[in-house]
Amino acid sequence: MIPSSLPNMYKTTTYKSELGFGNRLARLLWNSIYLLLFRPTPWFMNRWRLWLLRRFGAEIDRSCVVHSSARIYAPWKLKMAARACLASNVYCFNVDTVELGVDTTVSEGAYLCTASHDIYSAGRELITRPIRIEDNAWVFAKALIGPGVVIGEGAVVAMGAVVVKSVGDYEIVGGNPARVIKTRKLT
Repeated sequence: MIPSSLPNMYKTTTYKSELGFGNRLARLLWNSIYLLLFRPTPWFMNRWRLWLLRRFGAEIDRSCVVHSSARIYAPWKLKMAARACLASNVYCFNVDTVELGVDTTVSEGAYLCTASHDIYSAGRELITRPIRIEDNAWVFAKALIGPGVVIGEGAVVAMGAVVVKSVGDYEIVGGNPARVIKTRKLT
């Protein structure tokens, strides 16, 4: 029971999903294919997994790697350039576009989240913003990347970091919230 002393905005939820029936139907079909034909595949069937993702609208170079336990919300909003990798147990919650550049790695258990809700509205409207991870960047294990974040070229996101603001080229960030630790120098 909600106390009567709270303002009205806390008493009623008026949230209505902005994702239409077509989107829900496409996700239902994708989830079925994921469970039956994508997830159970062994490591050497990467080309099969890429083929399935492309059938659902993903733009993926043939040299990419997507592990069978990587969870992709909407393949039609995924773009992966040459040699990009989504490792084991990555969750790509791509209500909006997720774009991975050349030689980009998203390591085990990382979470890429392109959507949230307007916390200042009683209607809790959906807010989506794309995520872009530039060439040669590396997102370490268990890192969380929020909506609208751009990870710059050659940047590194440390293990378990929570990134809610964009990261500059060749910066190494870590912590919660993520902050710059130092600059990466490639040899």
